[in-house]
Amino acid sequence: MKYRVDMAGNKLSALGMGCMRFPRDKSETERMILAAIDGGVNFFDTAYIYPGSEATLGDILAKHDKRKDVFIATKLPVMFCKSAGDFDKYFDEQLRRLKTDYIDYYFIHSLPDFTAWERLLTMGIESWLAGKVKAGKIHQVGFSFHGSSVEFLKILDAYPWAFTMIQYNYYDENYQAGKAGLHAAAEKGVAVMIMEPLLGGQLATSLPKQAVDMFAKLDTTLTPADWALWWLWNHPEVTVVVSGMKNTQILESNLRSVDIFRPLSQDELAVYVNVVELFKKSYKINCTACNYCLPCPKGINIPACLSVYNTSYLQGYSKGLTLYATSTAVMTKNPNSPRLCNGCGKCEKICPQNIPIRKELKKVAKRFEPLPVRLVLALVRRIMGV
Repeated sequence: MKYRVDMAGNKLSALGMGCMRFPRDKSETERMILAAIDGGVNFFDTAYIYPGSEATLGDILAKHDKRKDVFIATKLPVMFCKSAGDFDKYFDEQLRRLKTDYIDYYFIHSLPDFTAWERLLTMGIESWLAGKVKAGKIHQVGFSFHGSSVEFLKILDAYPWAFTMIQYNYYDENYQAGKAGLHAAAEKGVAVMIMEPLLGGQLATSLPKQAVDMFAKLDTTLTPADWALWWLWNHPEVTVVVSGMKNTQILESNLRSVDIFRPLSQDELAVYVNVVELFKKSYKINCTACNYCLPCPKGINIPACLSVYNTSYLQGYSKGLTLYATSTAVMTKNPNSPRLCNGCGKCEKICPQNIPIRKELKKVAKRFEPLPVRLVLALVRRIMGV
């Protein structure tokens, strides 16, 4: 494992474990966490709104007496905070879930703009944070961000942050906080944690074949995921790359990747430019499958619908259609088709990527369920008796 040092002098693993996408099987999650720690990972990132994540992490660390071996990062769910009293309400619950009496890295979760920070100021967030830091309940304070680079810079200058988390990868180099935000934070000595390093897995598994071949010509022993992670570690401004690893196989692959990482050459960096251009032609909807939009009131699996739409352009229509059938259960009596969207807009209000989801779901439905297809599906369901 390779380590990078933050402003407090903590040595943080260059690869962090994102805890939003834990396996459903808790025993598998337990094996992953212990394997990650054995592999040198010491930064674990969770959040109040990740279903079951904090409690699972807390239970496993307590069971194996590993709390003092790791740094826990979690996040205040500011979207739920209506008054100053809510700060303690959620924080105390997080301590209980995590079975700890302090948080190493405490994020203000998912600030979209400076106005959102100003709202928290009127509620007394600064004095509340100061009290928790003084009491040793919070060791360092930071914020995670989804918004424009201009708003990121405003927030960055508004408080003595110790760290921040931004979405950054070779495809999203100029998206949201982007390169400008990365450099501005580093210039202040603010540690930068990276989320969505693989764009929800798309940069690992969904590159066009021509792009995969471009990377293979450089080094056949490296995978597209390796190249995506290496691009990030090639930035000295990046402190921790947080990967939402879904299983032990991905963990082992990422541990190998960080262990063999070396600085990239100029010729290698030039290939990324060509890969991005190829990817742009096929990657239609910028969804990272964070699942913030779920549950949908109509039962639509929004991330799956958007993902298969992209897949149909990246890997062919037939592949996309097959995945669409399984993702939406269109062959069953109670399908979860995007055509069921009633336009309530609940999903769009909380989408970190600011995707016009209602509009995109119409595109998905049009691509996979035009009238002829719907007629065939209806006939098939009748024959199957569903």
